[in-house]
Amino acid sequence: MSTSAATIDHILDTIPLTLTVKKMFGEYALYLDGIVVAFICDDTLFIKPTPGANALLPEAPRGPAYPGSKDYIVGSESLDDPDLCARALRAVAADAPPPKPKKPKKQKTP
Repeated sequence: MSTSAATIDHILDTIPLTLTVKKMFGEYALYLDGIVVAFICDDTLFIKPTPGANALLPEAPRGPAYPGSKDYIVGSESLDDPDLCARALRAVAADAPPPKPKKPKKQKTP
């Protein structure tokens, strides 16, 4: 099963943040300020289980985002409280290390 465009649109419209979505491994990664904060797999939002997100969503169910993955916070129910969901995603971004700078491309020599 895969994620529908309607699910992506619903999540982006619901959460009061400027988020970016990129297709990844047949499903989607959700970015906040260039940091992966969640995945959308099989029409379900999976939030990275960082200390900040766990503190905000301690009772949320956990489960794998894809076969063989670690357990993530199943964030679909948190969409009922968009501000709480936004705070959890901000907490994930705050807990994450900054993105690594991209290496400059080597110039070809003739």
